[in-house]
Amino acid sequence: MSYAPQSSPRWKIPQSVLVIIHTPNLQVLLMKRTHGTGESDTAEDQAFWQCVTGSKDHEDEPFAETARREVQEETGIDTHAPGSILRDWNLENVYSIYPQWLHRYAPGVMENTERVFSLEVPEGTRVVLNPREHTAYEWKDWRAAADRCYSSSNCEAILWLPRFVRR
Repeated sequence: MSYAPQSSPRWKIPQSVLVIIHTPNLQVLLMKRTHGTGESDTAEDQAFWQCVTGSKDHEDEPFAETARREVQEETGIDTHAPGSILRDWNLENVYSIYPQWLHRYAPGVMENTERVFSLEVPEGTRVVLNPREHTAYEWKDWRAAADRCYSSSNCEAILWLPRFVRR
């Protein structure tokens, strides 16, 4: 009897993007994750609000391509639409991966490198959430959005937003 060889598991690449979607007057799009943080079943855990995040699909994928793909997948927003401006902040955060998510990465991988972008969109831009990832969204003033985020890297980036987009 012949058996097909087992393929190795596909590990997440520990390189990701954070994209802060905002309007010209700095209203920031936040989305509620479908499964919270994975830490517990508390109401607070179930209210994990965040910006767009996501990992590279392959090692050679440019960060800007990852940002565009993740925005499209999570929100339905086209980063090339008229009035949209994707900005690469040339800023990277390195952080420890939450213990409950380490199983998604190759053995021994403990940290992720996250490249920060912002995407300016016109007022009234339509949002279509991917229901596998998010259950709700809201637009909040940048200060209120920073207060609402679970992730410290999301919060810190939102607080830097005025410095990166003001002309």
